[in-house]
Amino acid sequence: MLGRGCPTQRKQLRLHTKLRVRHPVQTGHYGKRALVIKTVLRYAKPYKRALSGGYRTLRGGIADASPGWAQRRLGRGLDYFDLIFVDHHIFRFIYSNRHKVAPGVWRASQPAPFQIRAFARKGVRTIINLRGERDCGSYRLEAHACRRNGIKLVDFPMRSRGVPDEQMLRELDVLLRDIEYPVLLHCKSGADRVGLMSALYLILRENRSPEEAMQQLSMKYGHFRQADTGVLDHFLESYIEYNKVTPIGFMDWVNTVYDRKKVKSTFAPKSWANTVVNTILGRE
Repeated sequence: MLGRGCPTQRKQLRLHTKLRVRHPVQTGHYGKRALVIKTVLRYAKPYKRALSGGYRTLRGGIADASPGWAQRRLGRGLDYFDLIFVDHHIFRFIYSNRHKVAPGVWRASQPAPFQIRAFARKGVRTIINLRGERDCGSYRLEAHACRRNGIKLVDFPMRSRGVPDEQMLRELDVLLRDIEYPVLLHCKSGADRVGLMSALYLILRENRSPEEAMQQLSMKYGHFRQADTGVLDHFLESYIEYNKVTPIGFMDWVNTVYDRKKVKSTFAPKSWANTVVNTILGRE
């Protein structure tokens, strides 16, 4: 038998102690409440996925089996169900994360039809949807509301956790030059993708300094730079650092200096921030 002084047992004891000390509950890193929330959300994820899939299956069945008038009435009701509950607009009713970026430019979370009407009354002529075209109620309602209110809807998908590629940045530069203003920029939560888009608008169209433009990526808007979404900050910081030593225009930097792989490889997110953004908040 192994005694207390046995080298093997002492090694196992040290390993057990090390693992125990590094456990987030023991260290209070997340706290008991955050851990409970994380656990509940983890076990609820399959049910949430089933609800989403069941809704879309139900809607497809209605579309295939119902006459035209029923498709229009029931389909629209299910689209609102998708917007409010599946796409979390129930929270955006309380706070739409809407802010003015510059004269004639707004940023916000995913808008509902009544919010699109309000922007139309403000004179908005274009909405840039950074989520891209999707087979879901929130997109169908947005597209219908834009047509009804004479607003041009532009689908320009961006990633909240990926380093922008050069071609996308060139297309973005052309888009911001050619669209009709006033404009609304939006993603899902109005925190990450729209933050980068707003910053790039200020750099490319308003000739603001990149340091000032980076303020669009801020906790004020719900953006966590410590999570995977912080790679957007790291991207702009790469330009800022180079521009301080060798002054260069942003698009010139993109076309001649920007190393996407290097920017991606030199960014390290924090696990606690990913827990907040990906698990608790469920960001897209």
